[in-house]
Amino acid sequence: MSEEKLMSRKKPSFPVSESLQAYLKRFNRMTEIPVFYDDLLRFAGSVVVYDDNDEDTLWVRCYYADYERDEIEESLKKVYQILHSDGKLDNYYLQFFSIDAIDYCTFGNSKPFRIKIRNTLNDNFTYFYVKKADASRIYGLDFEHILSPHRINFLVYKDTLIEEHISGIPGDVFIKEHLPHCDNRAKNQIAKQFVKFNERCMLRLLGDMRSYNYVVIPTHDFDHVNYTIRAIDFDQQNFEGKLKVYRPQFFKENYPMVKLVADRLQESSIEQYRKEERSQMAKRLITSQKRYRLLIKCMKKDNISTTENIRQLKKELFEYTKDIKFKRTRGMGGVLDTALEFVHRNYKEAEIK
Repeated sequence: MSEEKLMSRKKPSFPVSESLQAYLKRFNRMTEIPVFYDDLLRFAGSVVVYDDNDEDTLWVRCYYADYERDEIEESLKKVYQILHSDGKLDNYYLQFFSIDAIDYCTFGNSKPFRIKIRNTLNDNFTYFYVKKADASRIYGLDFEHILSPHRINFLVYKDTLIEEHISGIPGDVFIKEHLPHCDNRAKNQIAKQFVKFNERCMLRLLGDMRSYNYVVIPTHDFDHVNYTIRAIDFDQQNFEGKLKVYRPQFFKENYPMVKLVADRLQESSIEQYRKEERSQMAKRLITSQKRYRLLIKCMKKDNISTTENIRQLKKELFEYTKDIKFKRTRGMGGVLDTALEFVHRNYKEAEIK
């Protein structure tokens, strides 16, 4: 199936509802910040950012007028400190931060700004992102925090979203430059991790995991390297109607990973890893039940998709699971709640057996 037919041409941005704002405030995700997304759009000029192979990265480096630059950079340093501290500003430490680059992405839905910030005392640097606040993306971020093995830090204030940087090798770069050089043991482990990642995305209905929307993270152990796969784009949480959109295996960019799974793993192993991931998500759901209930309650009230997409996804999930509850559910919040309830119920039944 072609990518154009698999997904909508462009997902609209959805406003952050009052109930979602109240949830974010309760869990310290909403904090006043000194700069907004629209402030960064006032750049006076830009140049294309190329990678080490002189290829266009689809990012441009922004430059600001002299009378605005100092104020914008000072505000961004404060945002970084708010994101990574207890929310209190300490002007003493701000003097040791330097904004090395402000890049703007010309590709994709969110049109983010990527901020490179450096500590001048030790030359360490990191990134964070400034984006337009979108309700479906915010749901995706917090469900990632609750339901995945990973934790994520972000802030929302009015129409602006601040996200921390997730370190790792972009999936498309890893497939092209690193995967061919991995040994057999590493390839077996990567295949396993892709199966688990594929299952995790489908269970929580996180879509559009093309290879450039996730990272591969190598972790060195004492005698080998472990690999994990982690999503970095949460724009497609519960929007599309086709179930295949929520399964990374169906994107052509991931074909090398799919082939790796087919070549390296037996069907019994694939089913074992899928079962492991379902069990882990069910356990996370149990331990985070109160927070999950509050978030899904907000989502059920929200409009984050189209009537056509909701109807189609309910139909395809019913055909996939044979669970009649999908036919009766309402809205994308109800669809996700029913899907996760299905995972939880199967886990409890397996425990009893």
